[in-house]
Amino acid sequence: MPKDHARKKALTTLKDAYGVKHADAIALLDHPDADEQETLERYLLEYTDINTYREAVDYLRKEQADPRNQIMCDKCDWTYGMICPECPGCGCYNGQCSGWRHTEFQAEMDAATGESSDYDPNACEECGAGGGGDPYGECCCYEDDEDQAA
Repeated sequence: MPKDHARKKALTTLKDAYGVKHADAIALLDHPDADEQETLERYLLEYTDINTYREAVDYLRKEQADPRNQIMCDKCDWTYGMICPECPGCGCYNGQCSGWRHTEFQAEMDAATGESSDYDPNACEECGAGGGGDPYGECCCYEDDEDQAA
């Protein structure tokens, strides 16, 4: 009896949270993949044009079939939609090009690798001046070179 009561409570919670009918709540609760279920719930919550379990599953399958969402590198989990045009393409090459694409996807890269990158494209590579949100930091790494040239 308690198991049925817990299921009824879970179904009621799903119906109230996502505004779906009873049959949709059952299908959502019984979805075989927990990660996909979480994504389906996010779709139902965030997208106003997705109102049923079937619509959410159809959208998920469409997203999964999109070539831009296919994993291109198993090491960093970058997709083909994230390719950097300035280097061989994936997050494994952070810091080896100007970094505009890498900076754009840095949060996703950190989540995929479990690491945090300290790479700052605005900072001097040697002393770090000008980085960390301080654009007025002055680099003096090459002042000796200038004095010798004069």
